[in-house]
Amino acid sequence: MKSNLTPLGPKADKDTVRRSNLSLVLRAVRDEGEGEATRAGVAARVGLTRAAVSSLVEQLLETGFLTESGKTFSGQAGRPGTALKTARTGPAGLGVEVNIDYVSVCVVDLAGTGRVRLTEHLDNRGTPPAEVLARAARIAARTLDSAREQELYPVGVALALPGLVSGGAVRQAPNLGWNQVPAEELFAAALASEHPGRQELPVRSENEANLAALAELWFGGLERIRSFLYLTGEIGVGGALVIDGELLRGAHGFAGEIGHVVVDPSGPRCRCGSRGCLEQYAGQAALLRAAGVDGGGGLGVAELEKRVRAGDERAVGAVAEAGRMLGRVLSGAVNLLDPDAVVLGGIYRNLMPWLAAPADEELTGRVVSGLWAPGGGRLRASSVAGDAARGAAALVMTDVLADPVAYARPAMT
Repeated sequence: MKSNLTPLGPKADKDTVRRSNLSLVLRAVRDEGEGEATRAGVAARVGLTRAAVSSLVEQLLETGFLTESGKTFSGQAGRPGTALKTARTGPAGLGVEVNIDYVSVCVVDLAGTGRVRLTEHLDNRGTPPAEVLARAARIAARTLDSAREQELYPVGVALALPGLVSGGAVRQAPNLGWNQVPAEELFAAALASEHPGRQELPVRSENEANLAALAELWFGGLERIRSFLYLTGEIGVGGALVIDGELLRGAHGFAGEIGHVVVDPSGPRCRCGSRGCLEQYAGQAALLRAAGVDGGGGLGVAELEKRVRAGDERAVGAVAEAGRMLGRVLSGAVNLLDPDAVVLGGIYRNLMPWLAAPADEELTGRVVSGLWAPGGGRLRASSVAGDAARGAAALVMTDVLADPVAYARPAMT
C-alpha cells in the first residue's frame, strides 16, 4: 500500500494541515515496515522538521495508531531513535468476498496484515441474492467477534462481488444470475440484524477482480511494477487493469470484463448472452470439462491440479489449450494497453507451470511491439497475498490512513 507523501502548502488552514500531516506520518511509518521507522527517518521521508514530526508522532501514540518498540539507529550521527510501528490494535478493515462457490471474509489491521480469516465453500448459484448476502453477513459477524477479541475494531466493510458492480449494486453477474441487486443495502441490513444495537458499519462494494488486483499491487511483491493487467480465474474469468499504481475502472466502472471477450462468435453460448466468450474456453467449468474431471468447486480444481502434476495427457492438454486461449485474448489487451506485466490469479496461479508456455507463445506471436518473449517475466503468477477479500479490507483502511483523526479511539464506540 505504498503512497505518495506530499505536505500541504502554507495556505491550507491549520486543522487541515495537521490532519494531512498526521496522515503523512502514519503512512510513512506503515510503509517502512515493522520496527524500521524512526522520527528522524520519517521527517526525512515526508519533508517535515523533526520537531513537527515528533509532535505528530506523540499524537498518534496517544490515540493508539502507533506504538514504540525498543531502540534502533536512524542511520545518522547522534543517539539512536526510538523505533515506531503501526499498532496491532484499534481500527481495522473488514473485507467480504462473495463469489459463485464460496464466501471469504478477512480483517486487516493498520499495516494491512490479515488478522482474521473465515472462508466457507457454498454454491451460491440459483440462491436468492438476499439469502446469499445474509449468509455472508453471518460469516462476517463471526469474523467481527474474533476481531474484537484481538482488540481490533473494524470501521467499515467492503464487498468484493463478481460481475458489473456500481452504485452499491450488482448490475449483472451472469454466473450468479444476479441483475440489479442492491448488494450494499441487503448486506448492511443483514449484518445489522446479526448484531442488533451495535453501531452499524458503512458498506461499500467493488468488483472482486479489481480488489484482487489492488491486493496484488499493495501486498504482492511486484517490486517496481506499477502498471499491470490482472486476470483471475474462478468459475468466471475476471480482469482488472492497474496503471501507474491506480486502478482503471472505466467511464462507468465496468472496465476489466475480459472473460466476456469473444474468442469465437460461433462458440458455446455464455451466461452473459453472447457466444464463444473466453470464459467458455478458460473458465473453471470449461477447464474441468475438457480435462474430464467430474464435479466442480475446490474439489474439482484440486483433482485437476493432481492430474496435471501426474502428467495426465487429457488434463495437461486441457490446461495448455486454456493457456492458448488466454494468450490470444491477452495479446489484444497487451497491444491496446501496453502493461509492464500480466498477472494470473485464482485457479491459474497453481496451473502456471502448464499454462504459461502456451500463453507466452501466443503473446509472443501476437504482441506487435515485439517486446514479449517467452519466459521474459512479463507473464507471472499472482502471489498468495493477492486475494479479493484482503484487498477489500485494505481498501477500507485507506480511509483511516487518509484521515486518522476521524477514526481516533474516542470516535469508536
